Amino acid sequence: MRMIELYPAGQRVELGSLRFTAADIIRFATEFDPQPFHTDAEKARDTMFGALCASGWHTCAGWMKTMVAFRESEAKRLAAQGIEPPRIGPSPGFRNLRWLKPVFAGDTITYYQTPLDSRASRSRPGLWINTGLSEGINQHGEPVLSFESSVIEHA
Repeated sequence: MRMIELYPAGQRVELGSLRFTAADIIRFATEFDPQPFHTDAEKARDTMFGALCASGWHTCAGWMKTMVAFRESEAKRLAAQGIEPPRIGPSPGFRNLRWLKPVFAGDTITYYQTPLDSRASRSRPGLWINTGLSEGINQHGEPVLSFESSVIEHA
C-alpha cells in the first residue's frame, strides 16, 4: 500500500510526543551544539532566551525519533491486518526549516506530519517522492518547529 493511500494529502498525522528535560538538553548540546544557552542554565539566563533551551537540531532529532517509532508501529499494525506497509527509503532532503519558538526544559513537544504531495520519480522508475509538512507543537499549542520534508517510497 502506498503512503498517500494510507495518509491522504492534507490529513495531519500525530507521530508522538517527547518531553525535553534539562539533562537531555545539556547532554545533546554538549555533544552536538555546545552553545552556552544549551549547555549551562546559569549562563542561559543572561541570553535572549532567559533560560536553558534545547538546540534546534535537538528538536529536529526529536521529530525523527518519533517518525521512526511511528513508522515501526504502523508497519506492525498494518501487517497484523494483512496489509503490506509502504516501503519507505531515505529522504532526499528538506527545506524551509524554521525554529519558531524556543523549547525549554520541561516542555513536551508533539510532532506531526501532514502529507502534501506524492509524485513518481522522473529519473528512477518504481520510486515515488512523498513530500510533507513536518511540525512540532509545544504543550501550549504553540508551533516550535516547521519544515517541509521528503521521503522516497519504493513502489
